[in-house]
Amino acid sequence: MDELLSRYFSESIQILQRLDVGKVELMVELLRGTRDQSGRLFILGVGGSAANASHAVNDFRKICGIEAYAPTDNVAELTARINDEGWESSYAQWLLGSKIRENDLVLVFSVGGGSLDKKISTNIVRALDVAKSAGAKIIGIVGRDGGYAAAIGDAVVIVPTISPDLVTPHAEAFQAVIWHGIVSHPRLKMNVTKWESS
Repeated sequence: MDELLSRYFSESIQILQRLDVGKVELMVELLRGTRDQSGRLFILGVGGSAANASHAVNDFRKICGIEAYAPTDNVAELTARINDEGWESSYAQWLLGSKIRENDLVLVFSVGGGSLDKKISTNIVRALDVAKSAGAKIIGIVGRDGGYAAAIGDAVVIVPTISPDLVTPHAEAFQAVIWHGIVSHPRLKMNVTKWESS
């Protein structure tokens, strides 16, 4: 087997063995509480994590019966906000436009969790400030040290870094692994998926 592929898959096994399952369970409880209180789930991501956010919106809505949205699913609004107000405030303004409130929940998918100092994913940082100000809870699946999301979140799973040169592919891959585990959890799952029911 190719050396890189062998290392990638070997590291994936190590990551699975090191994941903080307790944090994932806490995410399940916060998601259930949000649904029970008729709160909404807002999923934030940039780049590959934005694509993951769109897929996760579908799963949380269809499988778990949680009202869920992602700012990147409405390209017209997102690009208008970027054009008129700037990238840094685009997600924050979207949350404000959605009238985020105390019983809502924000889920962050990010490789680094956002950093003002490094000027990376600053739109996520600003959005998390808005969420906190509104009293909403914050959960996330992030890589590296978790950045701003891990620092202020209520339950943030950090995908362990095995090799610095594979942080991004592992972080984005494990976002999918973890959220699929969450939507399949018996405390959240409300609807049977097609292949499991046939």
